[in-house]
Amino acid sequence: MIRSINADCMYKLLKFRYFFVLLLFIACGERTEKKAAQEETTSKEKPLEKVSESHKKVILFFGNSLTAGYGLDTEESFPALVQDRLDSLGLGYTAVNSGLSGETTTGGLNRLQWVLNQKVDIFVLELGANDGLRGIPLTETRANLQGIIDAVKEKNPKTQIVLAGMQIPPNMGQDYTKEFRTIFPELAEENEVDLIPFLLDGVAGIPELNLPDGIHPTAEGQKIVTENVWAVLSPLLK
Repeated sequence: MIRSINADCMYKLLKFRYFFVLLLFIACGERTEKKAAQEETTSKEKPLEKVSESHKKVILFFGNSLTAGYGLDTEESFPALVQDRLDSLGLGYTAVNSGLSGETTTGGLNRLQWVLNQKVDIFVLELGANDGLRGIPLTETRANLQGIIDAVKEKNPKTQIVLAGMQIPPNMGQDYTKEFRTIFPELAEENEVDLIPFLLDGVAGIPELNLPDGIHPTAEGQKIVTENVWAVLSPLLK
């Protein structure tokens, strides 16, 4: 009788153990499935961050060595400093530095179509200084700048254009220098685009704000240039 009871108890105990092990397997399986589901959800959500990044509006700085940040680290150029300002304000814009040292308006016009392969919301045109320093005929400089403006508008009429005004030393004579300076405000008015009156205002002619060549801004000079650009650029940001 005692043996029968013990056998019965052992049977129930073993049965309970099997049931307990079964519960553990089920619980582990549920946790595994939940973890897999969470990982799948996370993996599906990650591309959304890239999508939102790709929807940022683009500000393209199209210019020469002044835009490229000649003689400085890339992050010290004014387009990079503008990007820092945009990020600090939480504005959804990406600043693209398309500056090329030594670029003239002719060179800029020739490489423009390649640059416009991307969508551009704001186009900052900074060219002409090298034309003036080389004494290129002003009619050619004006025609090239007009051609760039026309091409940008044709590519996307909604692109906002900012023209950076420039001045040069009187090496080519007073008449050339004066007429050169008037090209930029006249083109801005004729094309109804925004104008930075003089990109290097507060920097040009100040030795401590320029590299030894006396032409290209130092890192401190680039900060001032950034403020000149930002004063015109900021009202356009939406």
